Amino acid sequence: MKYLEKSTDLGLLILRISIGGLMLLHGIAKLQHGAGFIEQVVVGAGLPSFIAYGVYLGEVIAPLLILLGYGTRAASIIFAGNCLVAALLVHLQDIFTLSEQGGWTVELLGLFFFGSVVLVFTGGGKYAVSNKHLWD
Repeated sequence: MKYLEKSTDLGLLILRISIGGLMLLHGIAKLQHGAGFIEQVVVGAGLPSFIAYGVYLGEVIAPLLILLGYGTRAASIIFAGNCLVAALLVHLQDIFTLSEQGGWTVELLGLFFFGSVVLVFTGGGKYAVSNKHLWD
């Protein structure tokens, strides 16, 4: 059983690195080029423009926390919320469609969302900066 515990913690580390690291790249692009597109989408949906700046929380801060394993559950809730907002505001028409290759059109967003939901339930594991609190 000790082996399984160690492999589970290693699996959680790999998951944290995967979704946190890959989403952080999207966040870095937003830092470099701004959130203008997101702002247009938010305003187009009838929402106040300041909501667009939440993208930095969901694509920079939350992924960094997930990578570190600090407040993993709380950061993963924010991350999942960011994915839901993206799905509803940008990809709503694609949710029930398949690509030409037969994959789910929004499969990357789905992997980000479901990976973060896993971390909400499991926490960051043993190889995290903090793992002593409920939100870790």
